[in-house]
Amino acid sequence: MPRAGRHIVIASQTGAKLDSHVETGGGTDDTAILQSVLDKAVEWGSLHLIMDGAALTAGLRVHSNTTIQCLNPACGFFHKANTNKPVLCNARPRVDGERLDKNITLLGGTYNNNCREQVHHYDLDETQRETAPSCFGETRWNITLEFFGVENFTMRDVTIRDQRTFSMLMGNFYRATLENIYIDCPNSTDAENQDGLHFWGPGQFLVIKNLQGDAGDDFLALAPDENDLVSDITDVLIDGVTLNAADQGIRLLSRGTGRLDRVVIRNVTGTYKSFGFYIEPWFNKTGGNYGSIIFDTVDLRALQPNYTYRTPVLFSVGGTIENLILRNITTHQPSDDRVLVDLGAASCMQGLGENGDIPQMNIKSVLVDGLRIYEDTDKAAEAAYIQVHGPVGSLVVRDVEVLRTADVPVAGALVEIQPDAAVRTLLVEDVLAERISRIVSHKAGEIQHLCLRHVMAQETTEPAVTVEAGRIGRLTVHSVTGTAPSSVVGDGGIDSIETV
Repeated sequence: MPRAGRHIVIASQTGAKLDSHVETGGGTDDTAILQSVLDKAVEWGSLHLIMDGAALTAGLRVHSNTTIQCLNPACGFFHKANTNKPVLCNARPRVDGERLDKNITLLGGTYNNNCREQVHHYDLDETQRETAPSCFGETRWNITLEFFGVENFTMRDVTIRDQRTFSMLMGNFYRATLENIYIDCPNSTDAENQDGLHFWGPGQFLVIKNLQGDAGDDFLALAPDENDLVSDITDVLIDGVTLNAADQGIRLLSRGTGRLDRVVIRNVTGTYKSFGFYIEPWFNKTGGNYGSIIFDTVDLRALQPNYTYRTPVLFSVGGTIENLILRNITTHQPSDDRVLVDLGAASCMQGLGENGDIPQMNIKSVLVDGLRIYEDTDKAAEAAYIQVHGPVGSLVVRDVEVLRTADVPVAGALVEIQPDAAVRTLLVEDVLAERISRIVSHKAGEIQHLCLRHVMAQETTEPAVTVEAGRIGRLTVHSVTGTAPSSVVGDGGIDSIETV
């Protein structure tokens, strides 16, 4: 077989026609010749395949110690119509247990799943059933890139185009790095489950940098135990996500005892339609298992929502969470009065188990550190930006600016406590709020200790704290200007008030 160097193969020198096109397809089926090349990795011990053109293929398997390098985005793979395999997968998949494949690298190029010409899912043959994820049952979704049981995986400068379902599904991984990934979903209205990148556990050490594009569902999902209810994903860094009118942005899903922990997500920007971030168990009573989750620097602009099963939201938070930090959150030019941080409503309203059970919710600590809101229309005038619907141990909201022009009516609230809420400690400090009615609106539930510190309200009509049916055990007020500290307008009350 022609080789440019030791274990290096140039695709055009193998007999492959490479007469396809990564966007429009066509050409000769090059599956057999390219698979024979990829299989040489077993004999040689390593392989570097250079794709210097576009190939029409019907599913390829890649072995350990293999690099596939496409010279530019016009080189790569177009999926043949009605193919019941991923465009590319690892040769020895394992959804749990030992990771049999190691050192797989994808560099450059375009992987086109040819959405319009694929079925959503297909029945499994006997061999496929042995390694199939259990949550898909007797079928398998048509996924573009699929990797189960890989150690040391690298993907850089890759475009994933026109996915039928997931752009990529990875599970049972150890050390995975993805950089400069573009997801192009031109036919998002024609299919369902067109997610972007989706990760199952067990998994450790995942790094994703500079992820861009759109999707017809979750753009990025970390779902450690979605397949088996027990697996973990830990030690994750996601740095740089740009959404282009994605239906929903990033989902963190824990359904059972599997733990999602030590996750840092930062520098998220762009536009989204319905949901920015989902952190919740989703159809499971146990409430999931979340450790430390940190978001830092988010500026997502909301578009017209396209999902109707619940109201749109920027951060939807539910389940059992030890520590959640939301830092440097910016929102400008709202499209509606959607909630920015919703603690508990998602679990209560839609996360019902098989018997109609409400998932457990127990959020120990939430920090909202740096929130910038700018509005020059009345679209979000009535918004309650941060809502609490369940038990929360400590909620700290600090360093907040709500800037509204004269075109915005005086209305809305910064924090709203709803029925079934039970907050042990709520600290609201360093707040500048213009033309907003209430800093804290306590409609129902209980707050053991509420502390307001360094709050400046401008052009407001109501006290900083209003209590309706709720109860506040202790209210501490330090340096509140521009408004009265508190009032009781219903049958609720405040046990004690301390002015510092």
